[in-house]
Order: sequence, then structure tokens, then C-alpha cells
Amino acid sequence: MLYLGMIVLFGSLGIFSWNLVARAGYETAEYKVLESDGKFEVREYPDLMLVSTTTNLESQGRDGSFMKLFRYISGANENKQKISMTTPVFMGNDSESTVQMGFVMPKDVAEAGVPKPTGEQVDLRKRPGGRFAVLRFAGQLSEKSSKEAESKLREWMKSKGLSAEDSSERTSVETAGYDPPFTPGPLRRNEVLIRLK
Repeated sequence: MLYLGMIVLFGSLGIFSWNLVARAGYETAEYKVLESDGKFEVREYPDLMLVSTTTNLESQGRDGSFMKLFRYISGANENKQKISMTTPVFMGNDSESTVQMGFVMPKDVAEAGVPKPTGEQVDLRKRPGGRFAVLRFAGQLSEKSSKEAESKLREWMKSKGLSAEDSSERTSVETAGYDPPFTPGPLRRNEVLIRLK
């Protein structure tokens, strides 16, 4: 029994270590932490260039949306350029039932000029920089988990006297996922972000 417990423990540590190494292998969108309070932060982001498409948050990219973006960075663009994967994958509200899934363009690609997509339903868009309240959470990224995280983040914002930029609430909220779909839920890094005034 002790032997089995040790195998499970070291196996879990191996997955955890591998996940951190895998995540560290990608360029991450730059930001500056202005305030930190446990899992809550206020961050300043610069303008970011994204390649994006429409999806449903619950599909987790299984509706083909992830592959549309993956094909773009694999060469389905006007320069037939291969572009490195980055983190996170941002998802912002598009309508009541859909979100815009976006891959952040690496800094060198953004500076050199982002090639236009050749695939259908794939667009380039600028994510304007600014201040964001952020809550990090683990688990599967779903509509339910992101709503729960958003509720906690709004309570924290209220306690700090912070206000969302858009009072309609829907358009000021984004989620961000940092890990591949096969990553176990407890090891995932997810975030909910609310743009601040």
C-alpha cells in the first residue's frame, strides 16, 4: 500500500513538473502586476495583437475553432509563415452564446507585421491595453467555473473600490487559459479578467 502511494505521489509530481515545463516553453503575453492579493491581481497590459475566431466556451475548442487558429500559426496565412504558440488563449464575450477565442501573436511577429489569415472565419484584432482585475483559478474552464470566478472577482473589486470599464458587464470580461486540453484540472492555470476604468 505504501509502495502504491509513493507511485501515485511521484507520478503526480512528475505530471506537475512536466506541466510547468510545458507551460514555460511558450512566450506569455506581457503584463505588469500593479497590485497582488493572494490569487487576485491588478495588471497593466500593453496592446496585444490576436488572431481570433468565434467559438462556444463550453466546447473548449472541440468545435474546430482551436484548429482554425492552429492552422493559422502553422502557415495558413498570406506569408505561409509558421508562428510560435503563445499563452494564454484569451476568450472574450461576443454574444450571449459565443465568445471570441484568440491566440496572442508573439512580440517579434507583432513588431514585424502580423500576416493576414487565409482561412475562413479567422480574423486579426487588436486587444487594447489597459488595467485589468484578474483572478487565477484551477480546474476545467467552463461557463460555470468562469462565472463563479467572475463573481468572486467582482466581490474583490468592490472591496477594493475598483470599477469595470463597461457597466454592461458582458463586454468587459475575458477568460484566459494557459494549458493544453490534456492537462489535469487541478494543474490548470485559468484566469478571469475584467477591464477596469
